[in-house]
Amino acid sequence: MSHADDTRFAVEPDAEPRTDPRSLLVFRAVGRHGSMSAAADALGWTQPAVSQHVRRLERVHGVPLIARRGRGIELTPAGIDLLRHGDAVAAVLRDADRSLRAHADAESGVVRVAAFPSAMATLVSPAVRALAADRAGLELELTQLEPPEALRTLARGDCDIAIVFQYVEEQLDRDGFVAVPLGDDPMLAVLPRSHPGADATAIDLHDLADARWVAGCVNCRRHLLHAAARHGFAPGIRHSTDDYVVVQALVADDLAVAVLPALALAASRNPAVAAVPLAGEPPRRVVALTRPGAALPALHAVVDALRDAAAVATAPGFRSAP
Repeated sequence: MSHADDTRFAVEPDAEPRTDPRSLLVFRAVGRHGSMSAAADALGWTQPAVSQHVRRLERVHGVPLIARRGRGIELTPAGIDLLRHGDAVAAVLRDADRSLRAHADAESGVVRVAAFPSAMATLVSPAVRALAADRAGLELELTQLEPPEALRTLARGDCDIAIVFQYVEEQLDRDGFVAVPLGDDPMLAVLPRSHPGADATAIDLHDLADARWVAGCVNCRRHLLHAAARHGFAPGIRHSTDDYVVVQALVADDLAVAVLPALALAASRNPAVAAVPLAGEPPRRVVALTRPGAALPALHAVVDALRDAAAVATAPGFRSAP
């Protein structure tokens, strides 16, 4: 092969990353702490050293990353995008550290789980109980978060597993994560015992068009509005609370009707209300998400325990994923 032929295998200069990893992590600290000085304090560096790394990134890429606002800073659109990549790099590095530590003792480790309230009570808690018996060296750190914040926490590397729900009309940004389906969580009409439909085997959402409503969390309220619109009405929402115990109390006192997922009713059930399946309404999907490359043995043990808990969940109509 001639020397000229060898040029086909030459590495183009642009094939090498232009972003210095250390500068990226320094910039991440600036973005997360909101100022050069706060980032310097967090890193134990001087402020000029932090500024030098940020200027280097701006010089290499030819775009401004921050704009000064008084004593603080504001990220430019390019800076916001770069911060997202900085979070991903930091998460991968933490996963690498923990994966290597796990090789010393594959039976132990710390796994951080973020989950919405009813999943915390019905899926996470039984999984923790089972793991306590089988994997004594494994520790779990639990945080209750609604799906959007749980996804952001997972993307930042501040948790290892995010348990989220997704309604059929929603488009959660799950790109870049590994999804493990846990099950389908049906929606139930929650009615006072005195309601004419309380003893029905199923009820149509349109039959509740004239009722007073209590709405739940932001995602749940949005789903109620979407589902009601499909049935040609706008629900008369009189009350709002993301506490499903309070929702049931309001319904029991005949102040409103509501729609709750089966897991919420399994977590805490008021005997003074009736829960009736909604005819033709699709369930919400419950999913456990992890970051790719997070191959900790302890993490896989937790995911398996969550799937086992979903398989025996007693929520009415809940169907675990195969």
